[in-house]
Amino acid sequence: MVREKSKALILDFDGVVVDSEVIALAELQACLAEFGIELQLGEMIARFLGASFESIEAFVHDTTGRMPDASFREGWYARLFARYSRELRIMPGVLSVLDRLDDREYPYCIASGSSCRRLDFALKTVDLSERFAGRAYSADSVEHGKPAPDLFLFAARKMNVRPEDCLVVEDAGAGVSAAIGAGMRVVGFVGGRHLTNHREEHAARLRTAGAADVVTRFDDLLQIADASA
Repeated sequence: MVREKSKALILDFDGVVVDSEVIALAELQACLAEFGIELQLGEMIARFLGASFESIEAFVHDTTGRMPDASFREGWYARLFARYSRELRIMPGVLSVLDRLDDREYPYCIASGSSCRRLDFALKTVDLSERFAGRAYSADSVEHGKPAPDLFLFAARKMNVRPEDCLVVEDAGAGVSAAIGAGMRVVGFVGGRHLTNHREEHAARLRTAGAADVVTRFDDLLQIADASA
């Protein structure tokens, strides 16, 4: 676990606060299959975890010569939101960490590579909208999403904290790179169900990107609150 004291916590959302990536990747896999693109889950994780939607569209175009129209995103969102409503859950241990941080008046926020639309829907689905009111930031808030550092720098400004005093929790290499680019420390998280059979290889990927440490259980992050008291 990271030992240095920090003054604020920035959380990625998908695959960190909520166990959503197992849904998102499966439904993206199905949408890509409609373009004749067949990818195994391991390749989906390596290629698309934390990726912007624009980069997914570019991949489809480069692979097939066809640029997806608006129906591609709408079809994926329709699949996502239907399953979110039935299946989306908060990651085990998240609420305990947030309660501890609230008790200590330790600032935290979400910095998600998702669109506002997707982020807002997911927050409402798991009853976290009120808890993160005014502190849930989307890639829509900045010109360049992850792996650019813009979103993390934006989040730090909103919390009135220096970037070097922030600790980021990320499950994607693009997010780790973005946080490192912003001058922040990063803990990688590999506790999502989408990584059940890929944890070791993905943990290595996060460390290579710059994560100072990698944890499997969100409860391990309680040490952040203890170290920062």
